[in-house]
Amino acid sequence: MPSLTLKSTQKVVSVYSAPLARLTKLGIKHETTIRPAQHNDSNRLELADRPAHDWYRFILSFPPHLVRQYIERFGLGADANVLDPFCGTGTTIVECQKLGLHGIGIEAHPMAYFASTTKIDWSPDPDQLELAAAGIAERTLDALEREGIIDDPQPCLLRETPPAIQLRHLPVDAAKLLLTDCISTLPLHKTLVLLDAINASPCFGAHFRLALARALVTTISNLHFGPEVGVGPAKDDAPVVSTWLTRVCQMAHDIRLLKSLPKVSARVLHADARIAPALLEPASIDTVITSPPYPNEKDYTRTTRLESVILGFFRDRATLRDLKRTMLRSNTRGVYKGDDDDRWVAQHPEIERLAIEIERRRIEMGKTSGFERLYARVTKLYFGGMAKHLAELRPLLRPGAQLAYVVGDQASYLRVMIRTGQLLGSIAEQLGYEVTALDLFRTRLATATREQLREEVLVLRWPGNR
Repeated sequence: MPSLTLKSTQKVVSVYSAPLARLTKLGIKHETTIRPAQHNDSNRLELADRPAHDWYRFILSFPPHLVRQYIERFGLGADANVLDPFCGTGTTIVECQKLGLHGIGIEAHPMAYFASTTKIDWSPDPDQLELAAAGIAERTLDALEREGIIDDPQPCLLRETPPAIQLRHLPVDAAKLLLTDCISTLPLHKTLVLLDAINASPCFGAHFRLALARALVTTISNLHFGPEVGVGPAKDDAPVVSTWLTRVCQMAHDIRLLKSLPKVSARVLHADARIAPALLEPASIDTVITSPPYPNEKDYTRTTRLESVILGFFRDRATLRDLKRTMLRSNTRGVYKGDDDDRWVAQHPEIERLAIEIERRRIEMGKTSGFERLYARVTKLYFGGMAKHLAELRPLLRPGAQLAYVVGDQASYLRVMIRTGQLLGSIAEQLGYEVTALDLFRTRLATATREQLREEVLVLRWPGNR
């Protein structure tokens, strides 16, 4: 089958429309090459993997080559159905689509669901995509110039001609969801003007919005990732239209390459992974390759909060709370009264021992905040939720189905070590799965203890109902 090579990903985008030429005359800069990943990227991609995968990704996403490794190890043929029940931004299903396999994803987070569905949509005509983007960019620049705003100003020019207009802002309830100072006033205004132009466009809306999400995270905002999301020095201004247009041009370049690949079915379901049997046909899945949340104090909705709010996925605290109820309980900010997933591991002695040790350490250290009081409970809820997922998954699996779960050790709760892979393996065995391997994937440095924690791939086999 046709393949994406290192040489092909370095090609310069060669088709540029008249509107793009006019943008150059207007002073807007747009890059035309696919740039290699920087060595300090915390979740860097291999250059040949960048098409589609690099349109938008979570920080520290597991890499496409890991998916390929297990597809090859499992000996999957072209008729295999591969499921990723914690789909995230689509690494597994995008890679399956590239390799000619049928991929199915399940994802509860609306921003991640939107990203993954867009990344498997290679239907746009790339020339028309660029042409429409150029028109949107030109209209946005015109609108900004009428307000006295230049998208790529020189610092001295910005100081001499500050905008004297009422800048746009987010609704109050939506703005309260953001990290303080995560985006400066002027870049936010320009982003909202561009978003209005995108929403008014009759075509390619999903791709244009995803390109804006990527531009927000990488260039427009004040965010930094290291690997936790944080806020860096405030930028008085940042290029918005030109950064967005660069991302769209790279999408068009990728689609030219991806269209040469054989077409296969791929889809993503917007749902809770713990209720998978209600969504798919029984005995329809050959393989699972996924990376569920880890049991830690990372709020996975916080990492994508800025783009989720600006694109309208979160409007207020109520919509955010409703989302968290559909997600695996992996941190104390997602625990609610009435949660009962812990009943699935009520008889598991090691998980009970962990919870007791965490609570003992909390009392010993005098930790009394509301979140700290939930550390032991969220540990049991996490493993209970994973037990529920593995139990409910069984009817979907064909006999002999193989599963790969990318998981990591944790010491987030008062430095009590949680061997996630080992515990999930023991839960799986109780549910009738066979543990065939626990492979070391990589190590990472624990923030609190400075210890090296293992990230592993738990490999399971479903023998069928006994």
